[in-house]
Amino acid sequence: MDAEEARETQDAVDQAREAYYGHGTAAERWERAGLFFEAKEYASAARVLATLTAEVPEQLAPRLLLARAYYHSAQLSRAEAELRAILERWPVEDYAQLMLGRTLERRGRAAEAAPYLRIAAAMAGEPPA
Repeated sequence: MDAEEARETQDAVDQAREAYYGHGTAAERWERAGLFFEAKEYASAARVLATLTAEVPEQLAPRLLLARAYYHSAQLSRAEAELRAILERWPVEDYAQLMLGRTLERRGRAAEAAPYLRIAAAMAGEPPA
């Protein structure tokens, strides 16, 4: 197999893979993403959820699960971007505040994380540290 054939084969595999991740109704993709997430296949869950959230950006649950999938698959810049977008739309979402704080900590930005963690704790009713 020469380089051109190898490239064509890889392109066909990539197209089939993308068709799989984006196949089905929104409900079917939500279920598939949940199965991937439960199996700790976070990158695969993220691929399914990315197509789903693009289709229904007004739904919070898929966006939070996408951010979690990015976080657990060490796609921290994507997790941060998704969490910031969530908080722009739903500023009182305490779990997103917590996740953004944890994501920033994991990226080595503890000072930037602190306000988000304080807000999340306050929203959860935890006493100040």
